[in-house]
Amino acid sequence: MKKPAKKNQKVIKNFFIKKGLKLLVNLSKKKKPLVNQMAINEPYIPELGDLYNLYQYVLINKRTTILEFGSGWSSLILSLALKELADKFSNEVKSLRRNNPFELFVVENEKKYLNITKSRIVKFNKYLKIKKPIKINYILTDVEMTTFKDRICTQYKKLPLCNPDFIYLDGPDQFKIKKDINGISTRHKDMMPMVCDILKFEYFYTPGTIIVCDGRAANAKFLKDHFLRKWKYINDRKNDQHIFCLSDPSLGKYSDKQLKFYKNLR
Repeated sequence: MKKPAKKNQKVIKNFFIKKGLKLLVNLSKKKKPLVNQMAINEPYIPELGDLYNLYQYVLINKRTTILEFGSGWSSLILSLALKELADKFSNEVKSLRRNNPFELFVVENEKKYLNITKSRIVKFNKYLKIKKPIKINYILTDVEMTTFKDRICTQYKKLPLCNPDFIYLDGPDQFKIKKDINGISTRHKDMMPMVCDILKFEYFYTPGTIIVCDGRAANAKFLKDHFLRKWKYINDRKNDQHIFCLSDPSLGKYSDKQLKFYKNLR
């Protein structure tokens, strides 16, 4: 796994401006909610540093299939990063065992924000004159309290049928969860998001798979403590991101090809 090079705010702003995304730069200047105002009814403002890192993680590690928990500005950025890769490597990826090449799967439990994300991406694709956008699969599903190995957590009721090589964890909203477990729910402000879905299909992931958690330190700790395969872990305190990379040995010839594809910088 390659880490994005550290860039100052001026360089990051210029990056988005050159991509035709000056609107993100302008919106990022709005006031952020306070810690006890996290249960809000408006879309979050774009965090340029987080979005820049996200774009670079996908680009420099040549990801092919992305699963995103939650939706927002990140969905737009992930789609644009995949589009850049698709334009360069669509033919090359045909030799890999990837049945959803350059596809984005967005799992969301709030219809309002999913519709905002859909509309936003359509508008930006038109504005940026993208004639052949990547395929985006939108999944609307409830999230409920559950347990994983007797630990209280949350789970999405429905997941897409795909095997991602990049997972972005930025959902769900902890206050929009159904049910309780022994009276416990994440809907209290002193509780934290605690998704377990990523753990459930750990053994399907191919070596090299990357997971990025946006904040959610407690959830990242939960994942780290319950993973059973070999994962490299990075705590990026500056950007408040937690990164995992599956460093298991190759699973065979198809896995070899995929790992070689990631390393080839052409």
